[in-house]
Amino acid sequence: MEDRRDFSGAHAGTKAIWGGEDSYLLQRATQVPVVHSVAFGYRDLDEWYEVALGSRTGHIYGRNTNPTVAVLEDKVRILEGAEAATSFATGMAAISGTLFALLAPGDRVVSIKDTYGGTNKIFLEFLPKFNIAVALCDTSDFAEIEAEIAKGCKVVYLETPTNPTLKVVDIERLSRAAHKQGAVVVVDNTFATPINQHPLELGADLVVHSATKFLGGHADALGGILCGGQELVAEVYHFREINGATLHPEAAYLILRGLKTLGLRIKQQNQSALRIARFLEGHSEVEQVFYPGLESHRHHDVAVRQMEGFGGVLSFSLKGGFDAVRHMLPRLSFAHLAANLGSVETVAGPPRTTSHVELSEEERLAMGIPESLIRYSVGIEETEDLIADLDGALQGAAQERKDRRSAASL
Repeated sequence: MEDRRDFSGAHAGTKAIWGGEDSYLLQRATQVPVVHSVAFGYRDLDEWYEVALGSRTGHIYGRNTNPTVAVLEDKVRILEGAEAATSFATGMAAISGTLFALLAPGDRVVSIKDTYGGTNKIFLEFLPKFNIAVALCDTSDFAEIEAEIAKGCKVVYLETPTNPTLKVVDIERLSRAAHKQGAVVVVDNTFATPINQHPLELGADLVVHSATKFLGGHADALGGILCGGQELVAEVYHFREINGATLHPEAAYLILRGLKTLGLRIKQQNQSALRIARFLEGHSEVEQVFYPGLESHRHHDVAVRQMEGFGGVLSFSLKGGFDAVRHMLPRLSFAHLAANLGSVETVAGPPRTTSHVELSEEERLAMGIPESLIRYSVGIEETEDLIADLDGALQGAAQERKDRRSAASL
């Protein structure tokens, strides 16, 4: 559904508020309605047929399209600068639906080792069942990835920054390599959001989001979005409409409402995450900090080149292994210990219970994810309060471990 507004000169925060909303504002309402109807009726059978064929704008059945959902799709399409967009019930439905729509038995996909745990399971467990070859490369070795792409592939799937170790992939470089082989480039842009990164402008063909995270921003609705060229999105949409992983209109409305503040939230989260990362990098109880905004990050130069902000998620490993994590995390006052990210509230947890719970400890270590790692998704709280909270938890846990050692030696 096209929007009458010209967004060519508008900033992302403005697009997040106004994009896609004109066509479905009813009875002079200023907010998009939630349309719960499963079916949409027509008295004119010719019109009904044209809508069913897609040659005329309209809706037929809720599994296929819905007015509320269409607004969300168009808003994210505008934010990503894409020709088209389609939605899914969850972020993993968007990722798996995209891969299964584009790949067939005998095809080959090239990706990285550091994808989100659920995505990694698709590559290691599900795609091979359909005789689809998978090459997972060292995420930080762009030459290795290029070499695997040069062997031939149908899809190149990238995630940047990665979950949970915040590695950065050079989208432009790898897109060039992929297109030489005629491959489709898919980029998971969940961590960066359209505020910080525009993969389509860097050469990607499709962009996928877990809208559950930063786009919605309030941890109250599941959803996934795919954006890109008209033909590719239509191919994935057809898979989704038949397989049925449809986004519910109520969830679409909640994500739409969250998107109105995306620009403000990301601005605060960018600023806080960078300050917190720098604080943690100098803390005596912290072994290593992973955040692309730090000059110490291996591909900080790539992040500076392709990102406008470095995002609201960082991770850090503690001295003392998982025992240190076990004692430190419960001491945080201003963080939910939960398997989520991208919310207005800070959320923290170890990969063993969040991003990579599906994997064994050995599999996580093979991916460079130590048991001492904490993923920390910065909310919109005051930065000083979060830093004080982290410092208190780290110092308190360290003192507790020291006291226990002293008691054990008596």
